[in-house]
Amino acid sequence: MVGLPARKTDTARERMTRVEPLQLSRAEQVASVEGGRFDMIIVGGGVTGAYAAMDAALRGYRVALLEKDDFASGTSSKSSKMIHGGLRYIEQGNLPLVRHSLLERQRLRKNARHLVQRLPFLFPVLSHDGVFDRRLAAGFESLLWTYDLAGGWREGVLHQKLSKNEVLAHCSTFKAENLDGGFMYYDARADDARLTLTLARTAAHHGATILNGAKVTEVTRSRGKVNGIVAEVDGREIAALASVVVIATGAWLRDWNGAGADADAPNIRPAKGVHIAVPWTKIRNDCTVTIPIPGRNRRATITRWGDTAYLGTTDEDYTGDLDDVNCTREEMDFLISGARTALNTDLEASDVVGSIGGCRPLVAPPGGKTIDVKRKHEIRTDRDGLVTVVGGKLTTSRHMAQQTIDAAQKVLGERRRCVTKDAYLLGAAGYDPEAVTASGGLAAHLGERYGNEAPFITDILGNDPSLAKPIVEGLPYLEAEVVYSARHEMARSVDDVLSRRTRARLMARDASAAAAPRVGQLLQAELGLSDAAVTAQVTAYQTATAHERAILMGESE
Repeated sequence: MVGLPARKTDTARERMTRVEPLQLSRAEQVASVEGGRFDMIIVGGGVTGAYAAMDAALRGYRVALLEKDDFASGTSSKSSKMIHGGLRYIEQGNLPLVRHSLLERQRLRKNARHLVQRLPFLFPVLSHDGVFDRRLAAGFESLLWTYDLAGGWREGVLHQKLSKNEVLAHCSTFKAENLDGGFMYYDARADDARLTLTLARTAAHHGATILNGAKVTEVTRSRGKVNGIVAEVDGREIAALASVVVIATGAWLRDWNGAGADADAPNIRPAKGVHIAVPWTKIRNDCTVTIPIPGRNRRATITRWGDTAYLGTTDEDYTGDLDDVNCTREEMDFLISGARTALNTDLEASDVVGSIGGCRPLVAPPGGKTIDVKRKHEIRTDRDGLVTVVGGKLTTSRHMAQQTIDAAQKVLGERRRCVTKDAYLLGAAGYDPEAVTASGGLAAHLGERYGNEAPFITDILGNDPSLAKPIVEGLPYLEAEVVYSARHEMARSVDDVLSRRTRARLMARDASAAAAPRVGQLLQAELGLSDAAVTAQVTAYQTATAHERAILMGESE
């Protein structure tokens, strides 16, 4: 059994260090919602809704978080996975957003230290056809100094100017003939799905009711005031009462907002972004590399994650089905073309092992380029007491949640202090990421996913060593993690496990489809699923991955 290095903890950290795994029975969560009375019900289990539930629970409110599919199944599992200030916002003249984002970045680095890791960014300076050429290099360095002074310094290291050889040491596939040098600065990254799930579980640790597979179909009202919701759960309709209902559904606000007939809804403009996953050996970068995209103003980035490299992103208006957003052949070819222009790589469409497509919930009217829309958020309270939050970005989700709960408690006529600035997420208290990373192997893998909860997985392995097999050959995820996700992370389906509890679908789409029957067997043993239910889940997952692949490759289904 693999243990994790520990360090001295204070009283607050000890309160967040569990000696037993958090028990989350779906039946108990459903029973709590059905006919229940809450101070607040939050609709939408993305990062904003999950952080809002955690905030409300920490303030002592009785709160329920309801998600129609799975936690982070929408935009919050399909981001660029960067926790950052955003150099582009300085270029737009939005220094206050950068300063605030960098402050929130460091709060996440502390409060979710097992999930949010430092990430170096490399910008090459090219003689031509680059992100910027030598004529603009001095100006860009001034921008980086501004970034450092705005809060980048909090990471403990300032930007660096790199020689040509130093750039090649970080990414040996750069085309050397056009390379003059480069710059490196530091931000952070996170597995967005795991971060969102951990926020929801932390909310439950503090007393919230959390429920996935709960589609809210109606916001109910009495005497002109919001008083609860109706939801579809496991094929039946249930209702719950609440003094305040918060809508945190992101881009899905375009299709349903729960507002009364006389209320205005925010201007929602879904903007599609896609990423493709390729073998790291095709890129060979040890940091996030920024590359130019021919004919486009937007830069693309390539980030290493294990033996996979993620290449993205795009930024285009999207009017299609929000539940079926995929990377197309045109978008994939566009990203591959950018990589081949900047790097000495023979990257081809056949090398792509996975892809994701998601929609940013931009708050803006139609017109102009989506890339130019500021990533602001909006919170509004209707006269009937419905609170709606939309917009923003992953990095600032804690602050968005704080403002949302501030607005919700005004409806209640109360004023309780937010404490999430210093509130640890489950797994973070007392965890030392540097010591665990240095230990390598299984401890490092589990530590970066579970923090100080990692021993709960090794306990499962201790009881059944046969579960030490990988779910998907070549990926680090173990069968014991499937068992843990069913017992303690509210995983209900094969897709929950392979798409979000792990990232096997993104890292190895076709191999994950082949592994689906085994995942179904493990879930059946844990959840008591029928043979028919398991067969349906496996078929649904394999059909979904085949559909994703067909769209990516431009094939007819």
